[in-house]
Amino acid sequence: MEERTQFDVIIIGGSYAGLSAAMALGRSLRHVLVLDSGQPCNRQTPHSHNFLTRDGATPTAIAQKAREQVLAYPTVTLKTGKAVQVTGQNSAFEVTTEAGATFKGSKLLFATGVKDLMPEMEGFAECWGISVLHCPYCHGYEVHHQELGILANGDMAFELAKLISNWSPKLIVLTNGAHTFSQEQLKALQKHQISVEEREIASLHHDRGYLQNVEFTDGSTLPLKAVFARPAFTQHCTLPEELGCALTETGHLKVDILQKTTVPGVYAAGDATTMMRTVSMAIAAGTMAGAAINKELIEERF
Repeated sequence: MEERTQFDVIIIGGSYAGLSAAMALGRSLRHVLVLDSGQPCNRQTPHSHNFLTRDGATPTAIAQKAREQVLAYPTVTLKTGKAVQVTGQNSAFEVTTEAGATFKGSKLLFATGVKDLMPEMEGFAECWGISVLHCPYCHGYEVHHQELGILANGDMAFELAKLISNWSPKLIVLTNGAHTFSQEQLKALQKHQISVEEREIASLHHDRGYLQNVEFTDGSTLPLKAVFARPAFTQHCTLPEELGCALTETGHLKVDILQKTTVPGVYAAGDATTMMRTVSMAIAAGTMAGAAINKELIEERF
């Protein structure tokens, strides 16, 4: 049988948002291609939480089950590969992969996520998603009432400290240099017994990603169970911007309530579009995108 190259929808990114959209579209009898590079941003995270029916499961296990269920729909095709070029316009897009394959689609959905930019700090990248944490709703319960660090400075550190104090009173802010807090912020931190450590950090000592202590440049160490941090990020895929999709002030793809970008026929869902980086949010956004794309196809073809 000749391989299909023409699809109703091409989904670039096959993690939670992309697979969720593929299921909604597959159940709508749409021919869907999912292209996935196989590099999810949570690949180091040992457990996923705050997702009903799968609380505590590994991200890999959730994704594997999702793939099995989505591919049960015969109109959905999943291919491993990286999209490197997109041309065309609404109703007539063409996607080329790194391997040179070309596929055509009426609509596009980017579920490509973001790429976290690790600071040049020994041990940080190895601990990311394991004991250097981004989201307290995903991981705060597992370290509640333990010694925790906030690796940030200024307004971000202050807001993170306020947030994480809900899970533990044993907090220390690691500014990795001179602090930039206002006097009002310092007084508020002191009021809640949150100390500020300004010494520069040399490395994070860990055992297979689980933090043991923070070592400062003077050789001293501080034992901590986990550190919360918000490193900078970029879009994992530059193709939406190359098509003309607008970004928000925070660097996310700009979408409306239906997950439409600013380019006709192009949708986006998941971490690439929101700071709420959770499995449940990505799945919900994917479902919305799938339903909205199907409705748009109906309106155009009826």
